Amino acid sequence: MSQAPRLPGAEIATRAAETAGRAAEQARHIAEVALRAAPVFAPRPPALPPIAPFLKTPLALAQDAAAYAVDAGQRWVMFWDAMRQAGNTFVAHEEAGCPPVLLFDYDMVVDGRTLPRPCNYALVAIRPPEGWAPINHAFRPFVIIDPRAGHGAGIGGFKSDSQVGVALRRGHPVYFVIFFRDPEPGQSILDITAAEGDFLRAIRARHPEAPKPVVIGNCQGGWAVMMLGAAEPELTGPLVLNGAPLSYWAGETGKNPMRYLGGLAGGAWPAAMMADLGNGKFDGANLVLNFESLSPGNTWFRKYFNLYQNADTETERFLEFERWWGGFYLMNSDEISWIVENLFIGNRFSHGTLGAGPGAAFDMRAVRSPVIVFASAGDNITPPGQALRWIADVYHDEQEIKTRGQTIIYLVHTDIGHLGIFVSGKVALKEHAEIANTLEMIEAVAPGLYEMRITGTEGTGLNTGFQVELVERSVADIRAISGDAENEAFPAVAKVSALTESLYDMTLRPLIRQFATEQNAELRRKLHPLRARRSLLSEKVNPFMAPFAAWAEMARAHRAPADAGNAFIALERAVADTVERGLDRWRDMRDATAEVAFHALYGGLAAAGITDDATPIEAPAQAALLQTPEVQAAMGRIADGGYAEAVVRMMILLARARGGVRRDRLARSNALLTGESPFAEMSAEARQTLIREQTLIVAVAPEEALTALTMLLPKAPERRRALNAVEAVAGPEAELNEPAIAMLKRLRETLKLPRPAAA
Repeated sequence: MSQAPRLPGAEIATRAAETAGRAAEQARHIAEVALRAAPVFAPRPPALPPIAPFLKTPLALAQDAAAYAVDAGQRWVMFWDAMRQAGNTFVAHEEAGCPPVLLFDYDMVVDGRTLPRPCNYALVAIRPPEGWAPINHAFRPFVIIDPRAGHGAGIGGFKSDSQVGVALRRGHPVYFVIFFRDPEPGQSILDITAAEGDFLRAIRARHPEAPKPVVIGNCQGGWAVMMLGAAEPELTGPLVLNGAPLSYWAGETGKNPMRYLGGLAGGAWPAAMMADLGNGKFDGANLVLNFESLSPGNTWFRKYFNLYQNADTETERFLEFERWWGGFYLMNSDEISWIVENLFIGNRFSHGTLGAGPGAAFDMRAVRSPVIVFASAGDNITPPGQALRWIADVYHDEQEIKTRGQTIIYLVHTDIGHLGIFVSGKVALKEHAEIANTLEMIEAVAPGLYEMRITGTEGTGLNTGFQVELVERSVADIRAISGDAENEAFPAVAKVSALTESLYDMTLRPLIRQFATEQNAELRRKLHPLRARRSLLSEKVNPFMAPFAAWAEMARAHRAPADAGNAFIALERAVADTVERGLDRWRDMRDATAEVAFHALYGGLAAAGITDDATPIEAPAQAALLQTPEVQAAMGRIADGGYAEAVVRMMILLARARGGVRRDRLARSNALLTGESPFAEMSAEARQTLIREQTLIVAVAPEEALTALTMLLPKAPERRRALNAVEAVAGPEAELNEPAIAMLKRLRETLKLPRPAAA
């Protein structure tokens, strides 16, 4: 019997209903965004100047005014002398080709400019300073990749308490991936990934007996690390991602405005146009200008006021940071277009559609190394959602993470800003130090998704006030902190960007390229406001700044700071606070307007059906994963093995019941797995394979895994030995929670072993 043809009117009605539904959903979302933004525009009462400090006699006020005039004048001279020094440093740094700002001496290992696929990256080996512990070449090497996002390299090691310092003090070989100011002709992002693979091969050749290297990626260096881990999974050890924006669409409404810039600019074409105006090179100073605009109150006023207010003590720190912040690097046109199109606008990395060459794509499921993600709730450049959402995009649930044998640990700081993740000495001595400690025991961590919690108030290392616990988490937890990553307005940006870039290619690009020369491109770079405002303060460019050196010496020689209770000092602070609040209020209104405009424009386009054609690669369902050869092979060996398999399986069952693991237990587990027979005779790769397989078995069939212990341990002495080892790792029962105690009881019952008599 033939089926009746579907009437065209019915199909039209169905599509109309779908469009109406999308429009209603987008209208609701836009209304929510506007409602959240409304308080920003509400009038606020002006802040009144302080009255109490001025409740003095006229003579006392006159004395305060005189003291303040001397103090303010001296600080004014010292401030401009510091700015002169910053200008001199900037000019000298530019003339030297913007070398890395590393505090530590280093030796060149591989220069990427000499590789078959040349690029402006290089691998250097860090030399420990005199008096530091010597390098132990049997220890796991550390490799640090800094962001190439406008600035130069070295932020991960530009002072003693840094990522480099943390690893060096532990005796690890430390390598740094630096890059030069100018890109090699025609270099691409894929060329850089290939070079970084060559760097790791060189490290392996230098340390053949050491475990695979830890690879640390800061900000943009983080997604470069994940590309490397996906492309060359056999080369990398644990991966550490610090403030890395792998899921650029994610974020909270009202808090993370930078993700809207690509859409409000009309797509990727402005970046392409600026690169064309630069004669094929994109000026990284434009990216830095975007970063500064995120917090104008701080970057345009407060940091300079702090220098003025604390001219006696702040100069050295200011100059140290300015040396890195004022170093601007270049990218090829193809590089910046690739980054903007694939990451900022297309969000293709977390969706598994990021091109890795002809017919290939980077798949983060191919990463086999443990991954540690460090994010901060105070980071407005890479908020936690952008750093973590990829986990929920790539993996169906936490069960898939275990089934694939992957270990992912994340740590969220409560308030540190983006740069503080890399440069803060306190962060280096706490978070980075504790991450380094955990990396030493990473082999003992069973596959799964964990949150790292650091408690305590002081110290570093295993025997200090800091306590570390890895708490099991779910993919649902990741989604909860990721914000509105699935809003349909973002896919519409990708579609519009492709259209506007095509229009640019056909209209303006040929004209701009016809008139662009290296001479006018270099002139544009020199006149960029971020460069010009620094170079004009150098006495090498502006001779009127030269006298400030002598004036500042005189001011310091006759320094007469005003008392803290001086009425005009209080007024100065109040005025500064008012200026900063005004700039931040302007920023808040600007960001709220941009957010509403973005969702109104692209939400409307999404409702009309204009979305990106690219389909994200869906994570396979658990049922499909269970049919993979790896899972089937592991389940076929559920009753195979002996003491080693049984001990690891029991520790995983206990950790699963406990819902996490403290670092002291992790240390005991690591000591067992690396120092006692038969584990000590295994290679690191063999131990990892054993832990992954037993985790997979427990994740897929926990009850069968428990029952099969009797087949792994047929004899009573072996059962007692295995359980004793597991109990020693678990520690006293008084420190276990109820689920762990219940699991320990089940293990004893399964193995038919009595509970040990109380001491």
